[in-house]
Amino acid sequence: MTEQITVVGAGVMGRGIAYVAALAGFKVHVVDVQHRALQSAAKEIASLFQKAIARGQLTPDEAYVVQDRLSYFTDLEKAVNQADFVIEAVPEKAEVKRAVFAALDRHAPEHCVLATNTSTMSPTEIGSYTQRPEAVIAMHFFNPVHKMPLVEIVRGLATADATVARTEAVARKMGKETVTVNDFPGFVTSRLSALIGNEAFYMLQEGVASAEAIDKAVKLGLHFPMGPFELADLVGLDTRLNNLRYLHEKLGEKYRPAPLLEQYVNAGRLGRKTGRGVYDYRGKEQED
Repeated sequence: MTEQITVVGAGVMGRGIAYVAALAGFKVHVVDVQHRALQSAAKEIASLFQKAIARGQLTPDEAYVVQDRLSYFTDLEKAVNQADFVIEAVPEKAEVKRAVFAALDRHAPEHCVLATNTSTMSPTEIGSYTQRPEAVIAMHFFNPVHKMPLVEIVRGLATADATVARTEAVARKMGKETVTVNDFPGFVTSRLSALIGNEAFYMLQEGVASAEAIDKAVKLGLHFPMGPFELADLVGLDTRLNNLRYLHEKLGEKYRPAPLLEQYVNAGRLGRKTGRGVYDYRGKEQED
């Protein structure tokens, strides 16, 4: 039975996962090496609760009870030493994930599932960073976590059936639909999304149309809920670039990142989180 979940990483995805986990009734520990990131996460999560109250989705008393399930840590060992389930949500860099999973292997209880929120990286490889690959699995949430209904579950080569079952149960308790797929670079969703998003940058670079026109065409012509640039700005252009570099390495030339995307990232235009990406959000209120 899963009662306590530890979320490693207090960035955009980590804080979203922590919020839905607390809403689902789990005791949630959020851990990050940066105290500032934890403060920012706590502030944003509190804002989500206030918006839920304003919409009538929670009463103030219910929100207080749910918020009381959340605790924040800078010490990973303290955050995971009694965890039943861990969800890692750190940057998509192999050296960072290697360090995190080696530490989780040392400090998490034997019964604990070690899940990664990677959108492209191999859970088989990540499992090799531990002495318990049978307990390692990918649990790919989508942004914004509290609105997006899907969790893509990816089993590694050594992932045990019991680990898959526990992961599916946790996702269902969070109110999510699931698809379970086998380990291959990009899985299902990221492999398709990265191609579409990258091609949009090539079209913008070539002057085919404006960013606004491309987004409108994709939304109204292909019935996507968001345009590729709106999505890239939400996810983070640096995250999209990291994913493309990984897929380019693993799957070949069709995933070579567009030079314009690299230029935006080099300029610090990372999307909503920095106030400017493809679009300019400075001085504008961010949606939840």
